[in-house]
Amino acid sequence: MSGSSSRTLIAGFGNVLRGDDGFGVEVVRRLQVEENQPEGVELLEVGTGGIALAQALLTPYERLVVVDAMKRGGKPGTVYVLRVESVDALRSVDMHMAVPSKALGLAQAIGALPAHVFMVGCEPGEVDELDMTLSAPVQDAVGYAVQEIRRLLAGEAR
Repeated sequence: MSGSSSRTLIAGFGNVLRGDDGFGVEVVRRLQVEENQPEGVELLEVGTGGIALAQALLTPYERLVVVDAMKRGGKPGTVYVLRVESVDALRSVDMHMAVPSKALGLAQAIGALPAHVFMVGCEPGEVDELDMTLSAPVQDAVGYAVQEIRRLLAGEAR
């Protein structure tokens, strides 16, 4: 593999049946329909099965971007872009692993964690109701998150 072709995995987490919790999956779906996908970028709808992410990472990637709803106390629709500096190693494996941190811990435990890991999150509004649509602020944030991911892919990370 040549040094110029860095490989990136973009993984969308979330439960599409729980309103704004489906944010990560929606962002990946938006990226899937875009024409000009950069070379070396793979998209994965993880949904609520984090074990799929750990399995996908058995193929080496230089960079991982995890997209998920993320409660950090901001207004619904706020987008966060974070570089993951450390991952807690897992002591046990839960085969569902809906939480990205657990999937990342498993990837680290099996030596498959990429060198560069980012989280692109969105503050959810409604996640407790059974609802297959995103709230308006979170729906608006999908496009913004896609732009932020494009910046990361272009190496313009802040």
